[in-house]
Amino acid sequence: MLPAQLDFSFEEKASERRIWPVHELVNRVGAQLERDYIDVWVEGEVSNHRAAPSGHVYFTLKDAEAQLPVVLFRRQASLLRFRPEDGLHVVVRGRLSIYQQRGQLQLVAELLEPVGLGSLQLAFEQLKLRLRAEGLFNSDQKKALPAFPKTVGVITSPTGAVIRDFLNIVSRRHSGLNVLLVPASVQGEGAAAEIESAIETLNRNSGVDVIVVARGGGSLEDLAAFNSERVARAIFASTLPIVSAVGHETDFTISDFVADLRAPTPSAAAELITEAQHRVFEFVTNLAFRAERASRYHLLVARQRLESSRAESAEWRMRGILQRLDQRLDDSAARIAVDLGGKLRRASQHVARLESAVRHHDPRRQLAQVKLDLRSLDARLERAVERGLRTSSADCRSMLARLHALSPKAVLDRGYALVQAQDGTFVRSVANIAGGDRLTTHLSDGTFQSIVNKSKSRMTKGRSAQAEGE
Repeated sequence: MLPAQLDFSFEEKASERRIWPVHELVNRVGAQLERDYIDVWVEGEVSNHRAAPSGHVYFTLKDAEAQLPVVLFRRQASLLRFRPEDGLHVVVRGRLSIYQQRGQLQLVAELLEPVGLGSLQLAFEQLKLRLRAEGLFNSDQKKALPAFPKTVGVITSPTGAVIRDFLNIVSRRHSGLNVLLVPASVQGEGAAAEIESAIETLNRNSGVDVIVVARGGGSLEDLAAFNSERVARAIFASTLPIVSAVGHETDFTISDFVADLRAPTPSAAAELITEAQHRVFEFVTNLAFRAERASRYHLLVARQRLESSRAESAEWRMRGILQRLDQRLDDSAARIAVDLGGKLRRASQHVARLESAVRHHDPRRQLAQVKLDLRSLDARLERAVERGLRTSSADCRSMLARLHALSPKAVLDRGYALVQAQDGTFVRSVANIAGGDRLTTHLSDGTFQSIVNKSKSRMTKGRSAQAEGE
């Protein structure tokens, strides 16, 4: 139970006013909280989960009306068998504290349990106690495994890695062992019923000598079928010995305690079943090796005895053989010397040809020639560019002179004028103007405007117009 209220012992005289430094007040409140709320259990939903690089875990525990920051330090986080996630409903055990830098209330967690998995664990423990009280775990109820089984029945998933590993080990250690697979779901709602039915099916098969119930590792929820009461009672009721090979070495299920033998893993179950046969094979192999070694020894002794009984004749024969071998060795040495000399000469000639070819195709010579060609091309390019520039410059000067000769301004410089009407057209004849027209006259150094005299407006071709300047 949580204390009804906090007692911070702030008793002061009525006439005095105490001013608290922030850190002192926070420390005082934090110390009081840690004394009064040293061990609390809080249930809520995880949100804002964050795992820091330091290994600490931070999240917020909330319900419909409030929220509480939680910190799970590295040591406690490393002991978790699951990973906290947002939205997960959990129960947290810890102590209340205040994070001084923020003045924030927080829960320092010591233990974290997901709601739901805790109930599975409780059910596991209750069933374990009940079945032990009934005697299902007693060692005197265990049946011995046959030393040399001919057929083993395996209850597991046909698509998992368990059956493949099992068959690999059996084929390596006892190839003559028959394996009868009875497919069954190893997790899920109907898994317990399928396993129970598979055990009953194998017990009705007179050719099976031992049963193996197997699956790989997993969480407590994944192994729920092997923690069910119906599977436990089916294993106990089996007339055939049953090996439980469920999960990894650290996983324990109810079926492990009820079965006649527990194997740490499915692979270990295959090794245990074939152990006797494997030992016999090793023993026979060892005997065969020893027999072969003894036979070789006796044969060597017999040969030595035979040779010693005919030592003199054997010596003469051996001398003859050695002499013939020496002669053949001399002949072979001479032939080898001749052949080797010829091969060495041919090899030297071949190396000389290769060396000449390499020198002929020396990249450095080719690179030097390329450099010479490049410099020659560079000089030719420079001369061609120079000629092109001179030609282009002369053409430009010629065209500039022609343009200047054709320029209207050059005409104006010679004393001519351009007369422009009010609408922007150039006046080419006096017939195109009338009295009162405003004209613009362009000279080489500027323009001026004029108005045609009205009294002289009637003009004919060949007569000059009189203008009055403005």
